[in-house]
Amino acid sequence: MILRIIIIILPMIVIGQESNMICGTWLEEKKQSHIEIYQIDDDTYEGKIVWLAEPLNELGEIKLDKENPDKSLRHRKIQNLIIIEKLQFIETNQWSNGSIYDARSGKTYSLNAKLEDQNTLFMRGYIGFSLIGKTTRWTRIK
Repeated sequence: MILRIIIIILPMIVIGQESNMICGTWLEEKKQSHIEIYQIDDDTYEGKIVWLAEPLNELGEIKLDKENPDKSLRHRKIQNLIIIEKLQFIETNQWSNGSIYDARSGKTYSLNAKLEDQNTLFMRGYIGFSLIGKTTRWTRIK
């Protein structure tokens, strides 16, 4: 009886740990921001900007989401802005079906993520097909 319980529960524990490997704080490739990725439900993840190298604009004001195509959202602060949404764990070291918002351009892209090792995350943003897109390398901070 105990063996049956272990056989049923152990795979769920292992899969749960693998899916959470993406969680943490990451330095994006341009080294201008830190993004915290966290779990929001069973297999879905979000990410928000938690630090900016330059939090103020050229006028000394807090940076806002001024490039957002939705004019009603341009008042949002870049700091703590959720930029990764609906990213889902697919299989070991891979997440997909999410989106990433580029606050620099105001564009949103489909997103796949692949954990190369414990401290290296490749984020692939694309429109349409993932073959046509851009991959950036993020480094874990914590």
